[in-house]
Amino acid sequence: MVSGTFSLDGQTFDVDNNIWVVGDDSECVVIDAPHDVDAILAVVGDRRVTAIVCTHAHDDHVRVAPALRERTGAPILLHPAESPLWELTHGTGITWDKDLSGGDRIEVAGTILTVLHTPGHAPGAVCLHAPDLGCVFTGDTLFQGGPGATGRSYSDADLIVASIRAELFALPGETIVHTGHGDDTTIEAERGALGA
Repeated sequence: MVSGTFSLDGQTFDVDNNIWVVGDDSECVVIDAPHDVDAILAVVGDRRVTAIVCTHAHDDHVRVAPALRERTGAPILLHPAESPLWELTHGTGITWDKDLSGGDRIEVAGTILTVLHTPGHAPGAVCLHAPDLGCVFTGDTLFQGGPGATGRSYSDADLIVASIRAELFALPGETIVHTGHGDDTTIEAERGALGA
């Protein structure tokens, strides 16, 4: 976990972000790039980073992605619908390397991460399902206790619930949910929280 700030719509909040690194002893992907490159690299260790996969482009998830790319040589992957949010943090002169789409498969160390497009918290928000690991990385789409926040620009409360029901609640109930902030939960627990 790393601490920093989240800023949007003229307001700034202190936040703690989880750092998720998936791989083996030789290679890995980094899911989101919040706040502090050195803290992320401390988790990575001496492994080769094959991709920096961004669940969405709020500044507390992509702020250090370009610096992490510079340090590791790994490409940044982001859904193209996140362009307006990315530009709020990085302007138009710095871009990501590869567009993500629902159904894409990212392979690392023999593990497949399947991209689930889950708009609502942000228009291009994605989750990453790793069935071999029995988990899904949800960014800010789903937390312990329910959906991510939707009270800011580029968010939609009805859409996030629809995304969760269609994409995440289709996963096995025992699937562990690794969130962008806070504690883990399960798909089954969150079905109950949303009355599904």
